[in-house]
Amino acid sequence: MIDPMIDAIEVRVYTVPTDAPEADGTIAWDSTTMVMVRATSGATIGTGWTYGSAACAGVAGDTLAPIVRGRSALDVGGCWEAMVKAVRNTPRQGVAGYAISAVDTALWDLKARLLELPLHRLLGAVRESVPVYGSGGFTTYSQQQLHDQLNGWAHAQQIPRIKIKIGESWGTKPGRDLERMRQARETVGDGVELFVDANGGYSRKQAIRMMAEAAELHVAWFEEPVSSDDLDGLREVRDAVSADVAAGEYGLDLYYFQRMCQAQAVDCLQVDASRCGGITEWLRAAAVAASHGLEVSGHCAPHLHAHVAAATPNLRHLEWFHDHVRIETMFFDGTLDPQGGTITPDSSAPGNGLSVREGDITRYRVR
Repeated sequence: MIDPMIDAIEVRVYTVPTDAPEADGTIAWDSTTMVMVRATSGATIGTGWTYGSAACAGVAGDTLAPIVRGRSALDVGGCWEAMVKAVRNTPRQGVAGYAISAVDTALWDLKARLLELPLHRLLGAVRESVPVYGSGGFTTYSQQQLHDQLNGWAHAQQIPRIKIKIGESWGTKPGRDLERMRQARETVGDGVELFVDANGGYSRKQAIRMMAEAAELHVAWFEEPVSSDDLDGLREVRDAVSADVAAGEYGLDLYYFQRMCQAQAVDCLQVDASRCGGITEWLRAAAVAASHGLEVSGHCAPHLHAHVAAATPNLRHLEWFHDHVRIETMFFDGTLDPQGGTITPDSSAPGNGLSVREGDITRYRVR
């Protein structure tokens, strides 16, 4: 095989309005922006993306594209290292990290397509299917909206684990948090695991009190009970509650994950390939977690994570996040079905198994 070169990096930005007002414990939003990268070698195109500021597109197109253009499309590791070195003064811990993630995931898809392999086979699959959990339950939802969403996951799609947002208005509405948690448990029944995510909205003691008051609901997963930067606080909550404490979605380099693991701050480490540095850094972060006896959970962007999750021995599950599932289903053919609580990467299609719906998504393009 002649060594294929990376000919071009194309960057597009799309902004998609939400289907209803959305908020978690600490922020509200009415749209989601996807920065899509397409890496080309001859007639073959690899696609990657991140969800973040449109500013990521400038870094990807202006700084990173010249770095990888002309390199071997098979040497994804070398491209990744060159990109990381190039953003030393940008720095990586910001939009540059998101941009690297989008380019890296596009390059992995490109390599797999050039080799005519499904991406999870190229990475070395350890499982056929990947567990997912339904995620949404925004604090802006009415009782009916919350019921309909949770009922759809737990009963129509038979997903045995669901997550809602709590910590509303920076933890100032604990009564409504508890009310919504009780509604969630009533809706999904006792046979479904209940996860909650405070997005760092509570103080340490408040987070512990909330779990004590919700003891009869058997919450299995408590995500970011306090700020993910408060490693001592995460450890304090972890030691005090029965739910598994999780954090890590804001990790942008290996040292972030190492510090979180060394601090014994979490029971499960969250990693986001659309932020941390792509599939290349995901694999290293998962290895760090494994060295501390921890599993990893993929944060958001489920179709970006499906293949690397299938190749990660210490994976717990992926987040089937409402906003990103909606966008990825709109933007791509070949999206996956979570029926029964798992998704199965396509072993008959090369790369990530997705193809862009060019005409359908043009109206959302802003750059």
